[in-house]
Amino acid sequence: MGRRLRVTLWAALVALLAVPAGVAFHSYGRPAARDAAAGAPDAARAPSWGLTHTKVTPDGAGAAARTGLGAVPIAQNQAIMGWGVDSPEPSPGRYDFAGLDARVRLVRDTGGIPVITLCCSPDWMKGGAAGTTDWAKLETAPTAARYDDFAALAAQVARRYPDVRHYLVWNEFKGFFDEKAGTWDYAGYTALYNKVYAALKQVNPRIQVGGPYLPMNSNAPGKGPVTAVSGPWGSVDQRSLDAVAYWLQHKAGADFLAVDGSSLPEQTGVATDEFAALAKFAAVTKWLNAQSQGRLPVWWAEWYVQPEGTSWTDEHLGAVQAAAMMQFVQGGAAAAFYWSPQTGAAECKGCLWTGPDAGGAPTPTLTMLQNFARWFPPGTPLTPVTSSNAAVRVLGQKRQLLAVNTSAKAASSVVGGAKMDLGPYEVRWVNW
Repeated sequence: MGRRLRVTLWAALVALLAVPAGVAFHSYGRPAARDAAAGAPDAARAPSWGLTHTKVTPDGAGAAARTGLGAVPIAQNQAIMGWGVDSPEPSPGRYDFAGLDARVRLVRDTGGIPVITLCCSPDWMKGGAAGTTDWAKLETAPTAARYDDFAALAAQVARRYPDVRHYLVWNEFKGFFDEKAGTWDYAGYTALYNKVYAALKQVNPRIQVGGPYLPMNSNAPGKGPVTAVSGPWGSVDQRSLDAVAYWLQHKAGADFLAVDGSSLPEQTGVATDEFAALAKFAAVTKWLNAQSQGRLPVWWAEWYVQPEGTSWTDEHLGAVQAAAMMQFVQGGAAAAFYWSPQTGAAECKGCLWTGPDAGGAPTPTLTMLQNFARWFPPGTPLTPVTSSNAAVRVLGQKRQLLAVNTSAKAASSVVGGAKMDLGPYEVRWVNW
């Protein structure tokens, strides 16, 4: 680190020493430029850090939530069926895009970068009756005889939203697990993917298409065989690695490689350091980049960090989330989408905005995603920054420093030559 940078960092950090340790700093920043016209194609904008809409979105949370979402535009992903959207083709050739139209409009209105997940499929494509929807079978895959119909639906979606340039094919291999073989039906998924890929490229060759959107499940240390992607956090399930390898070898083409997963192992009740486990995200990302020789940007379509049944404070969850995003940045990921757990309740842990009764204000989680999109988009040159305290993780670029206290106790650290005091699980953004 050069002398000028050290002096600048020192001045910025010394100015913070008079602030109580428990006070967290969040840099909201100036909103990014909006599209010249809603719905105007802008192929130069690529998704990076963003969110996936689920059943409850800002269109149900009021103007404050929309304003917060649009303050610093980020990538926004929406499925074509489920998670707040009805069947787009209830019967063959009869379309109902009202729900999807509303979600795409929301992304446009808030200046977001739109991404569409091509999942799930109408009932008549998976053995059900036309004109009906059995939501209990949402995660059933279309039958092989209907792959062409699903690809045609994907093309219809692409024609309807010409400004949407990024598509994920299916979701978590839903319906593509061979129970008899005890492994993923990667051949079946790839056959569907290839038909969808061809259909989308026929609509517009510039459309970006990716898969396999596969869960990168892992086993805790000592709970499963050691695989090519392993670390102190455990080992990725070999079946997931095999599925990725098959898709890479047999795909018709791809513009990015998408996966999802939790930092935690499949085994429950295993003592796990939630911060140490985050190294899985960087390890998997680096392995995926190597498998495509760096030709396919790596996307995390979903990511999770909290064990089921645990009750963390907002500060604890926020610190783990920020530290997870640091792993995506340092591991070389090109995009990561936070699966919104939004409800209509005023108190909603991990949500992106408060419930309608609380005014729909943006939460620190949304601010965190927006800050990463603003200050650390993929490819940002990182500035070497060290922390004298291992409990304090740091990430820097030439204009912004992020420090995360991974401890439940207050922590002090020398960062870039200056002393920094942080409250328990504090996340601090520092302009320098």
